[in-house]
Amino acid sequence: MILRVVRRRPVAVAIGAALAGPAAWLEVRGGSGVWWLDGLALVAGATGIALLWTGLTGARPDWVETRDRD
Repeated sequence: MILRVVRRRPVAVAIGAALAGPAAWLEVRGGSGVWWLDGLALVAGATGIALLWTGLTGARPDWVETRDRD
C-alpha cells in the first residue's frame, strides 16, 4: 500500500506531513511516559519524512538502462 502511495506525489506529501507532524510534536513535547508511544512516534516520524521526501523529489527508477559504447 505504501508503494502505491509513493507514486502519487501529492498524496505522499499529505500523508507524510500527517505522519511526521504529530510524531515531531510527541518527540519534542515528550512527557508521555509510555515507552511504546515513543517508539511509535519514531516509526511514524521516519515513515512520514520518507514519504514527504519522496513526494517532493519524486521516486527514482528501479534501474537505469545503459548502452555499450563499443
